[in-house]
Amino acid sequence: MASAEVDMPSRGRRDGGDSYRPSAPRARTPPPVRTEEEKQAAAKAEYEKLLNMRSGGTYIPPARLRALQAQITDKTSKEYQRMAWEALKKSINGLINKVNTANIKFIVPELFGENLIRGRGLFCRSIMKAQAASLPFTPIYAAMAAIVNTKLPTVGELLIKRLIMQFRKGYKRNDKAVCLSSTTFLAHLINQQVQHEILAGQILLTLLNKPSDDSVEIAVGFCREVGQYLEEMQASISMVVFDQFRNILHEADIDKRTQYMIEVLFQVRKDKFKDNPAIKEELDLVEEEDQITHNVELDGQIDVQDGLNVFKFDPDWEEHEEEYKKLKAEILGEGSDDEDDEDDEDESSEEEEEEEETKAMEIKDQTNADLVNLRRTIYLTIMSSADPEEAVHKLMKINLPAGQEPELPSMIVECCSQEKTYTKFFGLIGERFAKINRLWCDLFEKAFATYYETIHRYENNKLRNIAMLFGHMFAVDALGWHALSVIHLNEDETTSSSRIFIKILFQHIAEETGMPKLKAKLTDDMVRPNLEGLFPRDNPRNIRFSINYFTSIGMGLLTEESREYLQNMPKPALPAPAARDDSDSDSDRLGRLARAALAELVIVDARYPAQREETDDPGPTRILVLVLARVQGHTQGPRLLLGDGAEALRTLPAQPETRSALPARVCLGRPHLVGLGAPHIALTADPDPLLPKDEETRLLLARLGVGETPALTLVGVEGTALQ
Repeated sequence: MASAEVDMPSRGRRDGGDSYRPSAPRARTPPPVRTEEEKQAAAKAEYEKLLNMRSGGTYIPPARLRALQAQITDKTSKEYQRMAWEALKKSINGLINKVNTANIKFIVPELFGENLIRGRGLFCRSIMKAQAASLPFTPIYAAMAAIVNTKLPTVGELLIKRLIMQFRKGYKRNDKAVCLSSTTFLAHLINQQVQHEILAGQILLTLLNKPSDDSVEIAVGFCREVGQYLEEMQASISMVVFDQFRNILHEADIDKRTQYMIEVLFQVRKDKFKDNPAIKEELDLVEEEDQITHNVELDGQIDVQDGLNVFKFDPDWEEHEEEYKKLKAEILGEGSDDEDDEDDEDESSEEEEEEEETKAMEIKDQTNADLVNLRRTIYLTIMSSADPEEAVHKLMKINLPAGQEPELPSMIVECCSQEKTYTKFFGLIGERFAKINRLWCDLFEKAFATYYETIHRYENNKLRNIAMLFGHMFAVDALGWHALSVIHLNEDETTSSSRIFIKILFQHIAEETGMPKLKAKLTDDMVRPNLEGLFPRDNPRNIRFSINYFTSIGMGLLTEESREYLQNMPKPALPAPAARDDSDSDSDRLGRLARAALAELVIVDARYPAQREETDDPGPTRILVLVLARVQGHTQGPRLLLGDGAEALRTLPAQPETRSALPARVCLGRPHLVGLGAPHIALTADPDPLLPKDEETRLLLARLGVGETPALTLVGVEGTALQ
């Protein structure tokens, strides 16, 4: 059998090699380089695919998404505008969500930095959503909307229209939560004068037309928010509304809880809405003449422009952005920021270099011209204001350079000191600043310490005004009472000016708060450690000085604890009397006795207040000297010589050391000090004193060791015996 031959196909290679010996590897052809247009088209296509992808699709890492968005730079393209729209929505929503009372003044400029003309629908939707989620923040959102309305009234009008439409829908659907949030927001917009108050009357009458428990509850809440404003601006509307409430309370079939709410509302009205002010002080940020009031009626035709909530392609996008950029510069008072919109890095770097060169060439002004201009601005702002609220509002707008903040409290005090008489206008300005921010409170406390240390430089009228200004601020707790720790009330550390300052300060505090409240404040355990300078406890001499001082200015009630402390203090042991030397003259011996007696005295003025010489300085202005001698007919007991200082000194030795050792001044007090634990005596320089006729004074003199017998001889100025 012949074998069949089968032809096997040859395994030749395309590159010329055989089947068992491979040829050299073939080089790959690189992909073609894509043009810029192709890259843009690919990026747009992928971005469009991601936008149209169903939810739950492929996860895109944020880094890849940002890189993809960075590739789209054509501002006329739909994809770029959509990205800008999404960024605008996130920015507006973020700013609204983080606003509060403390930072609203900083958030609003950032909000104007976004294109609110293009994003007005986003702004209204976001602020309505945030307000509905947190009703206690409604006054803050209303204040923000009021500020935006002053510059962009179309935004404020759109917000009011959407709130009215939301209330209509909620009222028809019996949605209590929606109605409550809408009416609360509208109430505060009416308080801010963004919307006319006629809308409040329309809403209230609509809710009370067919009263139910829910509608009356919403009306009560709305009336509590807007009631104070209606009472001031439209008393007739308020009267009609409360008449309707009264009819419902007496005639309508409503729940007990709802009846109680109406009764509480009438009590709130009787109290003049003191717990529900129309605008809180810290949110009163818009001048009345700057506000634009809209008059949108409840039943009118309303276009809420829902199309503004979604993205729409704008063929003139760049032109509209430039227009808003100019408007933003006008609103914020600044030039447009070219560096943010500059695409060319070389140009931006050149601008930065020019700015650095300009800063390097700036000349330092050593004449303090900037400081003088700042003080002039503050002075003119204060003096041109009609009321304290206006002054504070204008002063807050002044751009104070860093480190110049203390100039503001200083200028307020200086302006007050320039007035002929003190006016509460300046005290209210200082009070509001000290309560706005802890920074201003600290600066005013430092100013108080500075002015107290330098008060001797001011004449009496300026001193009085400054003391009354700080007295008002202490009375209303605008300043911490620890600031009084700078005062050390003793003979060595006070001057005539400082004593006058302290007198006027405390008298003004007592005038505003009342003496019982002042005493309670000064005896508070938290305040007491800071008042050791005013009410010292270190030595009897300073304690007596403090007691005599406050007694002389009519505030002896404040010294009760000091008197008790002085009475219970252990008395120092008296030195042993020196042996009598016959060579000593009677005058030398009398001088030593006088010094020893005066060192332990708390002086009391027994004259009638009408006979007393008035002076601004409650400190010592007359020299009264007490000289002890023997009583006539008694060899063991002393007698008293009373007289005016100039004449009494003639009876003492002429040696300088004796005169200097005598106290040059003693305080004058009042008769009610009689009966203290320390040795006392009443002095007078009247030609015909009343002391010998006063049985209480005789008993007091007896306590000093004068003797049990009342047979005393009082010698006057000229040596005349007064029985």
